[in-house]
Amino acid sequence: MNVRPDFSRHANKAETAPAFLSVWDMHSYYGESYIVQGVSFNVHEGEILALLGRNGAGKTTTLRSIARLDNPQVLKGEIWLDHQPLHKMRSFEAAQAGLGLVPEDRRIIPGLTVEENLQLAQIQPPIGWSLDRIYELFPRLGERRRQEGVTLSGGEQQMLSIARALARDIKVLLLDEPYEGLAPVIVDEIERTLRHIKEQGMTTIIVEQNAVRALQLADRAIILDTGSVVYDGDAAEVLDNADLRAEYLAI
Repeated sequence: MNVRPDFSRHANKAETAPAFLSVWDMHSYYGESYIVQGVSFNVHEGEILALLGRNGAGKTTTLRSIARLDNPQVLKGEIWLDHQPLHKMRSFEAAQAGLGLVPEDRRIIPGLTVEENLQLAQIQPPIGWSLDRIYELFPRLGERRRQEGVTLSGGEQQMLSIARALARDIKVLLLDEPYEGLAPVIVDEIERTLRHIKEQGMTTIIVEQNAVRALQLADRAIILDTGSVVYDGDAAEVLDNADLRAEYLAI
């Protein structure tokens, strides 16, 4: 008889230490589909949190809920960022409060150059990194600043999407599948960029199917299963725990 491993000691572990971003008992729906089912976790300032789980576990829905997008609907729960109640805000207000979402589809604006995409992000305050600082971090974007953004390679578009978030004065960077469809050498480059961003003190949540790469980058990990938290702890522990990975990540 197969016995399901017990990782319940980690589930919904709300830390008592002050958190920079807190999600409390969040319930989110797409129409009548109940996707996020009572998710709670904390993120501390300056850390990278890997938000993991199998396909359909609710990772992207959790990220979109935090970003306060119109879909999904958050029907219960609270989301706090640096003492600000995000759960009372619309998406543009959450962005102004310091959330920077890099979506899976990147959403590069057609007809605009690389530089115009970045300038558009800075049309209204709060302004973040300068263009010179962005080009120092992403030299390829500097080389292609006059090129239309949608004609960049997949990896370069991902860089532009991250750079566009940094062009705003953000407190938390939300990354949805930043490595998807990219060659390993480009994943290496994106990872180096994220490590540099962390060195600057940026708080980051990364949703990624390439769980091993995300865990190697992250300080902590949250694992979701059918919309609920089943693990909240050190990323290194997940890498070391074969039973946990097999049960919830299939790796």
